[in-house]
Amino acid sequence: MTPTHLPGRVAIPEQTRGAPSQSHLDRFNSASADDLQRTLLACLRSLRWSRRITDHRPYPTLDALLAASDEAAYDLTPVDLSEALAGETLPALPDGTYSAAHMAMDAAHAAYEAKFGHSFVICLDGLPPEEALDQVLAGIRSRLTNDPEEERVVAAEELRRLARGRLVDALRGAGL
Repeated sequence: MTPTHLPGRVAIPEQTRGAPSQSHLDRFNSASADDLQRTLLACLRSLRWSRRITDHRPYPTLDALLAASDEAAYDLTPVDLSEALAGETLPALPDGTYSAAHMAMDAAHAAYEAKFGHSFVICLDGLPPEEALDQVLAGIRSRLTNDPEEERVVAAEELRRLARGRLVDALRGAGL
């Protein structure tokens, strides 16, 4: 099975984002390695991933950069994956969410962490904020049925999707 077709996975479509401009990509390609490392580590907290993206510059197109990001994410070792997962937190709940919802998410997340030993990660790109809580809770409940190895594959796929979206956002911000 591919990571996107594992049982217990909540399918959330990747957000269609406005593409960063060529000037954004040019700034990315010409940024200092140190500045770029800081930016990339905010996208995915893996030194291996960020170094690989940095070292393979320049990227001729956004698609080439995103393909390199995906490939580097797929190549994470178990240690790299643990490093990246350790840097993740649960998605923020929308303003005005009831305290009972916070308690439900905290309890579900605690059960998830107890079983798998790392934070629950899920990419919510493209999802309306008012649906985030339901998707996170459904995702945790569903993925608690996975065995640990299966869940690491799902978590790795969610990290890849998160990194991709954060990378596009970082390019759009282009404050490198």
